[in-house]
Amino acid sequence: MLSRIAESLFWIGRYIERSDGTARILDVHLQLLLEDPWVDEDTACRSLLLVMGSVPPDDDEIVRREDVLARLAIDRGNPSSIGYALGAARENARRAREIVSTELWETLNTTNSRMPRRLQLDKVHDFFKWVRERSALAIGTVDSSTSRDEAWQFFTLGRSIERADMTARLLATRSLTEASGPSWTTILRSCGAYEAYLRTYRGMPSALNAAEFLLLDRLFPRSIIYSIQTAEACMSAIDPVADRVGHSNTVLRALGQIRNDLEYRPIGEILGELPQHMDRVQKVTREASEAIRHRFFPTQAEPSWIGETS
Repeated sequence: MLSRIAESLFWIGRYIERSDGTARILDVHLQLLLEDPWVDEDTACRSLLLVMGSVPPDDDEIVRREDVLARLAIDRGNPSSIGYALGAARENARRAREIVSTELWETLNTTNSRMPRRLQLDKVHDFFKWVRERSALAIGTVDSSTSRDEAWQFFTLGRSIERADMTARLLATRSLTEASGPSWTTILRSCGAYEAYLRTYRGMPSALNAAEFLLLDRLFPRSIIYSIQTAEACMSAIDPVADRVGHSNTVLRALGQIRNDLEYRPIGEILGELPQHMDRVQKVTREASEAIRHRFFPTQAEPSWIGETS
C-alpha cells in the first residue's frame, strides 16, 4: 500500500473517533453546567479547554459555555474541534479516494457539508447526538464493507489510538470541578458504558469500579486497555516482523508501556491521581502516533493537515 494512502486511512480513523469523543465530552459537561448552579462556569470552561488541548483566553476574560461551543464544536480552524475533525476526515478521504469506498466517501462528504456554522444553546444536545450518529455510520460502513487487509488495519489503528486518548480525556474531566464534577453514572452513560457496566458489576456505579471498568475492562470497546490491545493487534498484523526477536518496534513499546502501567498499578492509586495518569496515557498515544508516522509515513517535514496552515 502507498504510504500516502495508509496515512490518510490512519487519520480518517483518528478524526472520526475524535469528533465522536469530543461530542461526548462536551455533552456531559455542558449539561452539568446547566444542571448545577454551584459550578464556577469560568473555571470549569477553562479547565475543559485545557483538557481538550485548546489554550483558554487571558485571565481577564470570562469564559462561558458559548465560548467552549464556539471553539470546540464549530470552529473549523481549531484542531481540537468537531468541525475541524469532520472536515479533515473528509479531506483525507478525498486524498485516498481510489481506495475509500463510495459509501464511506458519501457519508463523510454529507456529514461535512451539513456541519452547522453556528449553534443555539437549546439545540446542542441534538447536535452532539447527530455527531455521534454520523460517526457511528462512518465506522459501521467501514466495518461492514472493508476487507480485513492493510487498509482496515490502518483505519482501525488510528481509531484505537484516538479512542484511548479520548477516553483518557473523558476520565480526566472527572476532576475538573472537584466535588461538583460529573457523576460516574453520567460518565458511563456518556460513552455508552452504563448497561455494560451493570452487566459486569451488577450494582450501582462506585468510583473504584467505574474507573476500573473504563480503564481495564478487556471486553468493553471504549476502555483504554481494549483500545490499546486493538492498536497492538493492528500493528502486529501490519508489520509482523517487528514482533520477532532482534527487531525494535517503538510503537509496540510505547503502547506496551502504558498498558503495563495501568494493568499492574493498584486501581486505587490510579484513582487518587487520575488526571496525572490520564495525562500519561495521552502522552503515550502522542508518542505512538509519532512513532507510526516515522515508521510508515516517512516525510521530510511534519504533515500539514487541513486548516492548520490557514
